[in-house]
Amino acid sequence: MSRLTYEQLCDAVEAVDARFVDLLAGADPRTPVPTCPGWTLADLAEHHGTTHRWMEQLVRCRATERVWSRDVPLDLPREATAYPAWLAESVALSLRTFRSADPDAPNWTHGADQHVRFYPRRLLFEAVVHLADAELALGRLPRIASGIAADGIDEFLENLAYYPWIAEPVSRLNRDGERLAFWAIDTGDAWLITLGAGCTWETGLADTRAAVTVRGTCGDLLLLVYGRLPPGDSGRFRVTGDEELLGRWLGATAL
Repeated sequence: MSRLTYEQLCDAVEAVDARFVDLLAGADPRTPVPTCPGWTLADLAEHHGTTHRWMEQLVRCRATERVWSRDVPLDLPREATAYPAWLAESVALSLRTFRSADPDAPNWTHGADQHVRFYPRRLLFEAVVHLADAELALGRLPRIASGIAADGIDEFLENLAYYPWIAEPVSRLNRDGERLAFWAIDTGDAWLITLGAGCTWETGLADTRAAVTVRGTCGDLLLLVYGRLPPGDSGRFRVTGDEELLGRWLGATAL
């Protein structure tokens, strides 16, 4: 379950994506995005707007099975310079649908929570991470509110087992019983991950049995688990223990 209410999730999507749209509107759409190799800012805008429209249709139609994003009408503009306005329209469209929906209504999702409430939460962290992608591409420092970042790490860990392209590599790490700990130095939040056939996780534990421990701010830890910041950045992270295990886990869980 999210640490944020359904209304807070929708409001946060609106706020983060407003920043994203403003950033894109003032930038060259041809700018490369190093954290998404091969992509430009135009590709990032198209991807994020497509995700909004796909999830909006899934909620509006109360999908009971997967609908592919390629089958959703996008109304994508011809010119990449129009993508920021199109993204803003995509955000408004999805939020109208979410805000008029019952968050507890059953809905097909690609994650752990099979209810409407899954989607604004998933979209929030899509927005947070892709805004960070755009900021890093433009030489800016991403700043993520600690409360949002903590819920983002929860959400990331909750859904890992439902992504087969991640669950399978994690199961092949061959480090059953080993533990990784992530500590947020600004909030005191902690996550303890235990490897096995997949991986399990717990929060709030003062556990010293982890093979490797990473300390950093909550926002930086979120970007670390999403592969947007390297663990070797000593200005952001303090890593103690088995760095090889950390690298292998981050490689297996990369999104």
